[in-house]
Amino acid sequence: MIIFIDESGDTGFKVAQGSSESFVIALVIFDTESDAEETAEIINNFKEEMKQSLRSEVKFNKLEKHERLAFLNRIKDCKFRVRTIIVNKEFVNTSNPKRNTKFYYRFFLEQLLEHNRNSIIDAQLRLDGLGERSFKRAMNTYLRQNLNRKTKEKVMRDIQFVNSKNNSLIQLADMIAGSIHRYYQKDKNDSKVYKKVIKERIEEEWIFKNSI
Repeated sequence: MIIFIDESGDTGFKVAQGSSESFVIALVIFDTESDAEETAEIINNFKEEMKQSLRSEVKFNKLEKHERLAFLNRIKDCKFRVRTIIVNKEFVNTSNPKRNTKFYYRFFLEQLLEHNRNSIIDAQLRLDGLGERSFKRAMNTYLRQNLNRKTKEKVMRDIQFVNSKNNSLIQLADMIAGSIHRYYQKDKNDSKVYKKVIKERIEEEWIFKNSI
């Protein structure tokens, strides 16, 4: 099992000062390596048809509406499933204002992986690897120390950070996270368009409203 992970929005809670109103993490789960390889090939073929280099990065926020829809329609029948957490910051009580944004990212990712209804077992996690080395090390340690010991089944086998610029499946995770996040941005005139295309791939959508 291989899981590609990306987020949309930011983990800051100072909405009045410019932080996003919501934050999304999406897990794109492939149950077999062959399913992942087939999907990556479909994405690379799409990029060639769109006159993009295979090394060109597909990102939700950099595409036009018709390009997003073309991409999503191309991958909507691929063999993957999506689990996602949506953090509506209006309904989350952050009791410790001194926590930094990196803590919140680790926390919400752990929550999403932990509450998986036994659908994630011994998975290889793949995250965008352009962050600081210290952050990567802290993330690895945090998940290893907190995740597996809280669950009946071993959730995580290993974690690797990969470069999204040349990894089509991290780019897929970005597109999925962006599509779901856009659905909760009611001020956008295309908020309902993208998630509708991929709804059959979404296994669970968890709206987080607890205190932290």
